[in-house]
Amino acid sequence: MSTQSTHPPKPEAPRLPPGIPSCQRRHTLPASEFRCLTPEDAVSAFEIEREAFISVLGVCPLYLDEIRHFLTLCPELSLGWFEEGCLVAFIIGSLWDKDRLMQESLTMHRPGGHIAHLHVLAVHCAFRQQGRGPILLWRYLHHLGSQPAVHQAALMCEDALVPFYERFGFHAMGPCAITVGSLTFTELHCSLQGHPFLRRNSGC
Repeated sequence: MSTQSTHPPKPEAPRLPPGIPSCQRRHTLPASEFRCLTPEDAVSAFEIEREAFISVLGVCPLYLDEIRHFLTLCPELSLGWFEEGCLVAFIIGSLWDKDRLMQESLTMHRPGGHIAHLHVLAVHCAFRQQGRGPILLWRYLHHLGSQPAVHQAALMCEDALVPFYERFGFHAMGPCAITVGSLTFTELHCSLQGHPFLRRNSGC
């Protein structure tokens, strides 16, 4: 950080909301950044996910070892949103090679598959209700669209979230074969070929 007295002092950078761990920030680090996650991001991702899901569902879509597993095997199928170097929202996916999701798709990555299974989308509690989830999903679909091997995206969600995903071109395929305890889900798919979101320039 420059400390030369010949320049007027710069305005103080905006501070992260309470609850976000302070991160060492160089002057070259962008204030807002989207990038694929690495195994080193696993702990931060799990902390966000645990807070977001445990209180609502009582379970996490992915636990720490599973996050590390996917970020080691297929980091290109993840996307994180960072503010001042700190992870504030993310999506983690893996490849699947069947027409529909199955119980084993929760923990497996099939490199020969053409369907990106979105395991989790989570936003840090301090950044919710700001439209970040839709922006991140929109960018993620663009990210998947740049990968020729990926033809579709698939996910499972509770019925109340179906309209949210339908805004992005997902279509309900019916009840999902996957259950988690007593929880049941709807399966949704989205074709990435000719997807209208992929023909627009990012306004984010």
